[in-house]
Amino acid sequence: MDRERPSIFEYLDYRLFLREIYQYEKARRPQFSFRFFSRQAGFSSPNFLKLVMDGQRNLGKDSVERFCKALHLGAEEARFFGDLVALNQAASNDEANRAFERVSQSRRFQKARKIDGGMFEYLSNWYYPAIRELAGRSDFRDEPAWIARQLVPRITTAEAKTALKLLFELGLLVRGEEGRVVRGDPSLTTGHEVQSIAVVNYHRQMLERAAGSMELVRREQRDVSALTVCISAGTVTELKERIHRFRDELLERCDADPKGHAVYQLNIQLFPLSQPEEEPS
Repeated sequence: MDRERPSIFEYLDYRLFLREIYQYEKARRPQFSFRFFSRQAGFSSPNFLKLVMDGQRNLGKDSVERFCKALHLGAEEARFFGDLVALNQAASNDEANRAFERVSQSRRFQKARKIDGGMFEYLSNWYYPAIRELAGRSDFRDEPAWIARQLVPRITTAEAKTALKLLFELGLLVRGEEGRVVRGDPSLTTGHEVQSIAVVNYHRQMLERAAGSMELVRREQRDVSALTVCISAGTVTELKERIHRFRDELLERCDADPKGHAVYQLNIQLFPLSQPEEEPS
């Protein structure tokens, strides 16, 4: 059976799409080469496609249009390809977010990559992980109004209802014995591009929650402390390793707690506040 032509809607990395469609065309038409593609797209460089595929060159607006034409992409496919280019080449997390919003709105993408969109939404809203952990309480009720009242700060009933729907869809909440809702432990993966954007969103929102806790949470219910130190690169590496071990120990301790009564967020940050010392010339 002949191999199907790669569909752009199954990708989040436009360079991977280019590599796979090149292999497809090469197998279908032996005369298809980097030089052949460049002639079709109107590029003077005979290996421009290879440079883009290998991440050594980016695509500008004009180049995107030439690529779409040479690859015989339809109007919808071309728009999606352009959005993938914007996503992969975004200079900031805000730009990447805007690009992914456009990508995830494509119905053909939603059909092909449901988990990517769902996991992006899960990590991009602070209260989604909080609601999942809230299900660890013995008095948990899968009622949007009840959930909305439990969180700090409160969310709307509509937000809680939307979150519950997604958590069940992703298997992050499941209905166990006697109909009680409990935390699920699914094996879900998502593309590197979505994961990297969503993880930044997650940490940004949790840092905002940490700042807000200074006013919303009583002192005896929180612990906020910090160190400002001047250290070497070697010590930074050691501190990161210690933090990772400490985090694993804390997670193991929390998982062993059978009587959780409240959801807490534990943030550990280590980041530079200055440029590194200049090397002597």
